[in-house]
Amino acid sequence: MTDSAATYLDQFDLDVTLRDAALDEQNRPARRMIANASIGMHIEDAFYSVRELREAVSWIHEGEPGGKRKLASILSNPAGDDFQRCIYFCLAGRGVVEMIDDLMWLEELLEARGRIAGEMHRRRVKARLLVRPYVADEPDGPVVSSSEDFQQGRSWWADPELGV
Repeated sequence: MTDSAATYLDQFDLDVTLRDAALDEQNRPARRMIANASIGMHIEDAFYSVRELREAVSWIHEGEPGGKRKLASILSNPAGDDFQRCIYFCLAGRGVVEMIDDLMWLEELLEARGRIAGEMHRRRVKARLLVRPYVADEPDGPVVSSSEDFQQGRSWWADPELGV
């Protein structure tokens, strides 16, 4: 890496693609919300949290055993991740296909962000510090019931994007 490239990348904002996505009027409002919700989140935590959430929602949609248990566990864990709950509730009720599509979109953005962070670390280029969006490490407020026997509402079966 040249000195000018290192100077250009010094204090690089790893959230720049999330900020762009959050402001892009071509993105659906739900995508803009989840991009905003991801700004400042720890690189690996954000990626793996979204991936785990996408897998659980996909398993339910595909009828996989354990899918509902996994989602209920994510949403009800009192020591769990408010970020995952935030992402889920930004997308809840919008149709399961759209939800999975939006989660995959965010997962791709976060994976690319992680790859860039890794490359910068290997090259010893400093990134701008992430500004932690949460003020506490523990979840705040009530959580969802842990029962895997939750009712799936209309959004799991009817999707306006599919004409159903």
